Amino acid sequence: MTNDTLKIPVFIPLIIGIIAISFSSIFVKWSDAPVSVQGMYRLLFTLFLMLPFTLKHIKALKSISLREWMLLLLSGTFLALHFLFWMGSLKLTTVASSTILLSLQPVFVMAGAYIAFREKTSKPAVIGMLVAITGAVMIGWGDIGISKEHIQGDILSILGTIVVAVHMLIGQKLLKTIPAVIYSFSVFLSAVIVFAVYNTLLHIPMTGYSDKDWGIFLLLAIVPTVFGHVLFNWLLKYVTAATISMAILGEPVGATLLAYVLLNETLSFSQWAGGAIVLLGLYYFLKNTRKLKKDKPPAPIKSPVTAGPIVKKGNDT
Repeated sequence: MTNDTLKIPVFIPLIIGIIAISFSSIFVKWSDAPVSVQGMYRLLFTLFLMLPFTLKHIKALKSISLREWMLLLLSGTFLALHFLFWMGSLKLTTVASSTILLSLQPVFVMAGAYIAFREKTSKPAVIGMLVAITGAVMIGWGDIGISKEHIQGDILSILGTIVVAVHMLIGQKLLKTIPAVIYSFSVFLSAVIVFAVYNTLLHIPMTGYSDKDWGIFLLLAIVPTVFGHVLFNWLLKYVTAATISMAILGEPVGATLLAYVLLNETLSFSQWAGGAIVLLGLYYFLKNTRKLKKDKPPAPIKSPVTAGPIVKKGNDT
C-alpha cells in the first residue's frame, strides 16, 4: 500500500518513530533499577496500554492450540532474555556499541530462517551481511582497548540480538494463524511472567524504587514502544515494509547522538569506523533483500519489538 491516503508527509511519523526508539537506550542508562525490573515494568505498562485494543480480539483466544500457547510462552521467554542481555549491555558498554551491534538483528534472522525454514537470500545480501559483521568485529576490537567491561557489554548485546532473532522466527510461524494484537499481548504477558519469576528467584526487589525510576519505566513503555514500534507497525498501512525496515539504521545513529548530548559518551576512531561499516553493510543487505520481493511478495509479518516486519523468503527485514 502506498502513502497516498496518509494526510501528512510520511517522513514526519517516520522521524518521530526513529527518535522515539533512539531514546530507549538513554532511559535504560538513566534508571538505577536492575534491568530485569526495567524490562518487566516496560512490558507490563505496555500491556495496560494495549488492553483496550486486545479485548476486541478476545474471541480469537479460543482458536489457539496448546502447542501454539507453548510457542507463545517460548517466544516471550526469548523476548525477556533479549531485554536482559541488551539492557544489561548498556550498563557495561557505550550506547553506540550496544545499539549498532543490536542492529545486526536482520542478519541473525536471515541466518536463523535459513537453518529453521531453509529460506535463502541473494548473494549480494550475504556480502552485506559479511560487511556488517566485519564492522561489528571492529567495534569489539575498539572496546578491547577501553576495558573488559566494554567487551562484556558487546558480547551481551550480540547475545541479545541472537535471542531476539529466535523470538522473531517463532513469531513468524505463529503470526500465520494468530492475530498480531493477540500475539503481541500474549508474548508480552509471557515475558512479564518470566521476568517476575527471574526477579523472585534471584531475590531482586520489584517494589521500593524511586519516583524517577517509576517514571522511566512508564517512559520506556510509552516512548520507544508506543511512539516507536507501534507507530512503525501502523505506518505499514501506508508505506512498504522496506521503508520501515530501513529505520533500524536510524536507531544507532539517533541513540549515539543522544548519548553524546545527554550522557557525554564519546567514541574511539575504531568504534566510529566499525559503526559506519556496520550501517553500510546493513544498508546493502536490506537493499538486496528487498530486491527479492519482486519474485514473491508475501505479506509482511510484524514483530512486536522491532521497527518492522520479520524476514521471510523474498521479503524485507
